[in-house]
Amino acid sequence: MIGPFASVEKKTRATAEHWLELAEKIENYRRDVMAPSELAQLQRRQQSLRAAIRERRDASQLQVEVESLEDALRRTGGAFYPKSTLTEYIEFFLVAAIVILGLRAFFVQPFKIPTNSMWPSYHGMTGEVFPTPADEPGFVARGFRFVTELALARRVDAPVEGEIAIPVTIVDNERHVVPYRTVPGKKWFLLPTILREYEIGVGRTPVTVRVPADFDLDRVLLDAFFEGADRFPVVSSRSPGQTVLLRTGRNVAAGDRVLAFDILTGDQLFVDRLSYHFVKPRVGQGFVFRTGHLPDLHRLVSGPNDQYYIKRLVGGPGDVLEIREPVLYRNGEPITGSESFGKNAERVDNYPGFRPEGRMQEGVKVEIPADRYMAMGDNSASSLDSRYWGSIPAKDVVGRPLLIYYPFTKRWGPAP
Repeated sequence: MIGPFASVEKKTRATAEHWLELAEKIENYRRDVMAPSELAQLQRRQQSLRAAIRERRDASQLQVEVESLEDALRRTGGAFYPKSTLTEYIEFFLVAAIVILGLRAFFVQPFKIPTNSMWPSYHGMTGEVFPTPADEPGFVARGFRFVTELALARRVDAPVEGEIAIPVTIVDNERHVVPYRTVPGKKWFLLPTILREYEIGVGRTPVTVRVPADFDLDRVLLDAFFEGADRFPVVSSRSPGQTVLLRTGRNVAAGDRVLAFDILTGDQLFVDRLSYHFVKPRVGQGFVFRTGHLPDLHRLVSGPNDQYYIKRLVGGPGDVLEIREPVLYRNGEPITGSESFGKNAERVDNYPGFRPEGRMQEGVKVEIPADRYMAMGDNSASSLDSRYWGSIPAKDVVGRPLLIYYPFTKRWGPAP
């Protein structure tokens, strides 16, 4: 290898030798299809350059011989030389794609947090509500927020005068949700995707709001119209499955802003796919796995059967788990291994505590079978996890999160 401080003669000599190697390859590959005159000229140019190198001519003379050989290569090289700019670009992107696919398959994989089941450790897509038009970011601020947090603006104006009303469906005495339907849409104005379409009322006129399929509008509507509420104020005597129109008491004129919010992207991570080939997963780590062999999950969630999920590893083969709200017990002791476990047990810093739900009701002990793992969300109040669909086969374990690389907020850095 020629270093950066080598003499001009030495660099030129090395370049000349590389040209000779290329010429020899082209002669060997194409001699059967070259015209005799072309082959003879190529061989003469090689011999002339080889002699110049052997006689240790100066750099200027070597350069003349190189240019003469290059001229012959341009006329005889076929697909090997010269390469068009388009060909070089195609080769570059093919090589880059192969490298990226190799890294993704064996070493590091990018992963986006879609929901808030791991909040506040990791953030899924969240909505930031702006109570009045004066609170909405200006043009420059919107551009900055888009770059740093991929903030997507949603603005809804009233088509008519009237009171704003929210349809709410009763799930049970504790849960009330805003109904929606899934519709086809476009991502970045081009790529096909699936969206959630909600309807809210202004007077007797419905107004639609479309958001990404993984985004839950309920929290936005609570913040916008029922500030400080954890759930919609629906009369508890209503029957499950019934949908009621919830009046907000807020009246608007035609053209007034009904709803303004930004959708902030979920945390985007690099996931280490390599370590678990050599060491066993450790309780307390972030835990990425595939869902292809979780039939109980497929019965609960529509969409592709095999997806990537991220939760917190709470137990491995042979461990016995039990929830005594708000504490999760592992093998008879309060679980340790992650800061989030202690915060959940104390219900501090927005951690809601572990909730006994699904198969892990209060006092029920669950033993994890061989070659399987159990995982739960840090936000167990809003997490569909092993409490509902059981343990994860070891063959479906992918890896652990390494780094939050986007958005550029205070969460950027090593993954918790």
